Amino acid sequence: MTDHSQQGFATRAIHLGYDPLQEQGALSPPLYLTSTYTQESLEAFDEIRLGERSGYVYGRTRNPTQALLEERLASLEGAEAAVVTASGMAAISATLFSLLQSGDEIVVDQIVYGTAFTLFTQGLARFGVRAVFADFTRPETVAAAIGPKTRAVYFETPANPNLRLVDIQAVSAIARGKGLLTIVDNTFATPVLQRPLALGADLVLHSATKYLGGHGDLLAGAVAGRKELVDAVRLQGLRYYTGATLSPFTAFLVLRGLKTLELRVQRHSESALRVARLLREHPAVADVFYPGLADTAGAEIARRQQSAGGGLVAFELKGGLDAGRRVLNGLKLARIAVSLGDPETLIQHPASMTHASYSAEDRERYGLSEGLLRLSVGLETPDDILADLKQGLDRA
Repeated sequence: MTDHSQQGFATRAIHLGYDPLQEQGALSPPLYLTSTYTQESLEAFDEIRLGERSGYVYGRTRNPTQALLEERLASLEGAEAAVVTASGMAAISATLFSLLQSGDEIVVDQIVYGTAFTLFTQGLARFGVRAVFADFTRPETVAAAIGPKTRAVYFETPANPNLRLVDIQAVSAIARGKGLLTIVDNTFATPVLQRPLALGADLVLHSATKYLGGHGDLLAGAVAGRKELVDAVRLQGLRYYTGATLSPFTAFLVLRGLKTLELRVQRHSESALRVARLLREHPAVADVFYPGLADTAGAEIARRQQSAGGGLVAFELKGGLDAGRRVLNGLKLARIAVSLGDPETLIQHPASMTHASYSAEDRERYGLSEGLLRLSVGLETPDDILADLKQGLDRA
């Protein structure tokens, strides 16, 4: 079989780990729809169970279709290993349940996905794990938040929903100096644009529902990083804490999505930059947040750790929620919906949708205003996206 490990991103996303001639010439990898695996002997079963030989025992832990997806994701992120899960939240919870225990603390950026925020503030607290929130755009506040019980730091960059950027290298260096793990959600940037492990992070998380799958027709998650950490997530967090196994068919669909990931993310980014420029010039818009704009907040960080701005744009309207309602309800091409990374352009109001789990006081404290909108720029003809957005903004 050809060694694709040193080839380019797209080549690895399409070919790594699979030789059609070893599977009766089938160009697409086979889909293994089985829940359990027979063994040649009891001794063979024990060797597989103990990790002394490769093989499969039961589908909740691993499946050949999943294994191929994991190999490719690990390669694209520059990781030793990866494990896939049934959703992005499953990836987060399986990771935290595997690496933390009662009495531990984790330092978390104050802006994260709304459901993850609920897990940190309510879910983990039920099991004796305390989340300490800090402003990760100021690394010194991260250092100040670390205490003797801290075991890890966790953040997204770009963050959901306002695309604030965190300096991965700076925060990872602080965590490493204290003997802590750095966990980064890389969903928005994808490994096409950003590789946190190369900047010092220990684990990378994804909602593969978004850009990795890329077509709005599946739920999936992924964790990538050092093998011993990924093994812990698989054998604890996945196997018996959550049981949130990714179905083989969904793994097959994500493998299909990876084949066009680089092209799609490039097109999303090109269109989003044009959208950001339009928003910057429109009189109804108070501010625009997009890593690809030279004068946006965190632009210097973006230049160092991202190769392009990505497919998401956040912006604040001068008229607040009333203006936002007029814009959202007036769009014809873009659809009002949570999620992102789909071929369709999607727009949402974080304060009442994805981040409604933040209290009004927390939203005000952390800058999630009532006038903030998040736009996931799709793959439609760029001029059509711009025309639709302009007529919607004109209503504001």
